[in-house]
Amino acid sequence: MNNLNEIILGCQKGSKTHQKELYCLYSKLLFNLSLKYCSSFSEAEDNLHDSFIEILSNIDKFKNTGSFEGWMKRITINKAISKFKNSINFEPTENLIYPIQDTDIEIHELDISLDKMLALIQSLPNQYRLVFSLYELDNYSHKEIAEMLQISEGTSKSNLFKAKNILKKQVLEFKSKIVQNGY
Repeated sequence: MNNLNEIILGCQKGSKTHQKELYCLYSKLLFNLSLKYCSSFSEAEDNLHDSFIEILSNIDKFKNTGSFEGWMKRITINKAISKFKNSINFEPTENLIYPIQDTDIEIHELDISLDKMLALIQSLPNQYRLVFSLYELDNYSHKEIAEMLQISEGTSKSNLFKAKNILKKQVLEFKSKIVQNGY
């Protein structure tokens, strides 16, 4: 197996062997990243495919300034966002009738599997899932999210607040069903 610099150089030269190595090396990581932004397994597969096409088509633009993995993650996230950007409606902050406050969700305190939590995140409406994933799972600031999604920071905060409230409600309902069924 080649080191990463050799793989990148090979991909820049169009080597199918190096492209396959790159895919084998990073497909799981980028697929898991896609799952956070897509509403289903099949959408995540499509996003992974589209992301690798873009990565390999633009790999000659990577100039070894910064993390290659970070560069690929950014492409993968941007691919997922661009798919939904034009089809979602972000609720403007003027419609808020409640104060925005932080509603922390600590997964380890929820006593719920990561698979179930991911399924709940995937079930969120697109605008809430995107903001939640960017902010909570990938540590983007509201300012960065606003720029990426072309919304205001207030709208980003509002959508995060709503996403957390929906998730809390879903987790409580899920845990209630478990208790009722005696699991």
